[in-house]
Amino acid sequence: QVQLVESGGGLVQAGGSLRLSCAASGRTFSSYVMGWFRQAPGKEREFVTAISWSGGSTYYADSVKGRFTISRDNAKNTVFLQMNSLKPEDTAVYYCAADLYSDYIWPDPQRYDYWGQGTQVTVSS
Repeated sequence: QVQLVESGGGLVQAGGSLRLSCAASGRTFSSYVMGWFRQAPGKEREFVTAISWSGGSTYYADSVKGRFTISRDNAKNTVFLQMNSLKPEDTAVYYCAADLYSDYIWPDPQRYDYWGQGTQVTVSS
């Protein structure tokens, strides 16, 4: 069983920054691919970014490339999402997710085995 707890969401003005954290339980966190997804009202959940178990590989959705940065600290069982230059269209509930079995990064949410409860990010114009 893996538990994921997100934090760091909030209200920010357009152009501002937020840093999300996702704390994970589990002794083998360092072997998981970790991802961030988001879901806006009335829309499907969409891939944002993911990071390999070592942190050596990352993958970003085009919509956030150059503005968001994913990182992880395996010693602290935590993955981070630094979000800069935020736009109103980034408003959504952000979820972290763990893929326990893949060696590669996949943008498909169905590849991920565990999910956090989500944290709200609201960007005002």
